[in-house]
Amino acid sequence: MQNKLKLYGAPRTRAAIAQWYLEELKIPYEYVQLDMKRGENLAADFRAINPFGKVPAIDDGKVTLWESGAILLYLDRAYGPEKSEGDRALDTQWVHFANATLAVGLFVDDRREKETPRLLEPLNQILGDRNYLTGSVFGVADVAVGSLLFYLPIFFKMDLSDYPAVQAYMKRLGDRPAFKASVGAR
Repeated sequence: MQNKLKLYGAPRTRAAIAQWYLEELKIPYEYVQLDMKRGENLAADFRAINPFGKVPAIDDGKVTLWESGAILLYLDRAYGPEKSEGDRALDTQWVHFANATLAVGLFVDDRREKETPRLLEPLNQILGDRNYLTGSVFGVADVAVGSLLFYLPIFFKMDLSDYPAVQAYMKRLGDRPAFKASVGAR
């Protein structure tokens, strides 16, 4: 019998992103909440999973991973739908965009004002003629990018009314039951 996948997380962390995709894929998992204020993330048993003591991390039996983007791509390859190499490459592009470009551009204080229009205007245009980032089907790319977009009005009280396609996209994502059970429940 295979052990149930474990997702290690804490409130107000990117663990909710991995949890969202686990919910979308309907993968049975155990959520292991670490009390980071008490230093549970620095304990030796957790540092064996992530030597940096950060969440999220997963333990899927033979595979342990940390970093939300790596976790998302692993879950998609291991449990997600069959895809062509081209489609996988597009997903990888969007997951890297979320973590390396979008997060840095919008979440680093001294970049936010300049980067917001440079990132959200093209994203608004892309989403103007499709329901999801890679076309008409929801996927891992939407979890990676969409989760970060949801943090903007929460953390920065950012008004997104200049980006109606982005807002409509966020509404579509926010209406998903798996979103409501994970990111939306926070």
